[in-house]
This record gives sequence, C-alpha cells and structure tokens, in this order.
Amino acid sequence: MAFPTVEQLTTFVAPLAESYGMDLERITITRAGKKSAVIIAVDADTRPNSDVLEVLSVEISKLFDAEEEAGRLNFGAGYTLEVGTPGIGSPLTLLRHWKRNQGRLVILSPDNKKDVVRIGAVDGTETQVVAIRRQGKELSVVPIAWQEYPQAVVEIEFNAPPEQEFAISQLSFDEAINN
Repeated sequence: MAFPTVEQLTTFVAPLAESYGMDLERITITRAGKKSAVIIAVDADTRPNSDVLEVLSVEISKLFDAEEEAGRLNFGAGYTLEVGTPGIGSPLTLLRHWKRNQGRLVILSPDNKKDVVRIGAVDGTETQVVAIRRQGKELSVVPIAWQEYPQAVVEIEFNAPPEQEFAISQLSFDEAINN
C-alpha cells in the first residue's frame, strides 16, 4: 500500500476536525523519503489557539496510528505531522473565509496591491460582500461579488483600523450599502 493521498487523509481528518467545531482547510503531503510531512490546516469562526491545535494534533496522530494498525493507511517509513491554521497569506476562496475576516483589510488582487478594501457583511444571497475603499479622506462603500476575487488575501495591519471604516464594516449588508 502506498503513502496515503490527500483525498484518503481528508476522509479521516475532516470528521475529526468538525467534531472540534473546525473546518478542514487543506492537507498538504510533502514526500521526502523518511522525512515525509503531513501538513494540515484547520480554521474556525473563533480562531483556534495553540492549545486547541495541540489537542487536535494528538487526536489526529492517534487516529492515523489506529488506521495504520488496522491496515487502512500506510505511512511507510513514517511522517511528521503538522497541524495549524491556514495563515495570513492564504487566499479567501470560500464564503466562510470572507465572513471570518469581516472588518479586515483585503488585497483583492495580487497583481494590484493597491486595490485594497476593508470587508464588511455578506448579503442575504451570500454572493456579495461590502467593500469599503478609502480614496484620500473619502470612503466609498460598494458591494462586490466575492467569488470574482479568488486570489484575495488579508493585508496585515499594525495599527487599529480607522474608526469610521471599522464601524461601517460591522454594519449589516443593507445598512452599510444604504448608509
């Protein structure tokens, strides 16, 4: 039996992550002989802290050991397991990513690092999100279709966001657009 695929590991890890109230974001397998690594990224509406990630890591390790002992998985010479969150540079590809980052600055396109908006609420159809753009001292508030920006990433802010921008980002979709 060959080293497990991402798809095989997903069938084991996703239900376990869900039992901890987390979403499985991705599994990456890096094959390098005896140094193979299984890297698992999980996330939740309330960001998992290191204690929760450690507990989940132990549970995943136990699960993999049990599945290997039962003959359903074979890690061959072994592997290193890493469990963490997706990280700040991960693209916002799913609606839940946009919702979880409400109030944050987002670079909409990696090709145009100046196209930055603060994201607000999602509309009732879950197809649009509030985008707050600063142009000098002026703010514009427009709806954008989040699916049109599959490469959007969170922009790191070192200071507190401007009060007015942040306040708009916390309004409901209709309140923000009609404000």
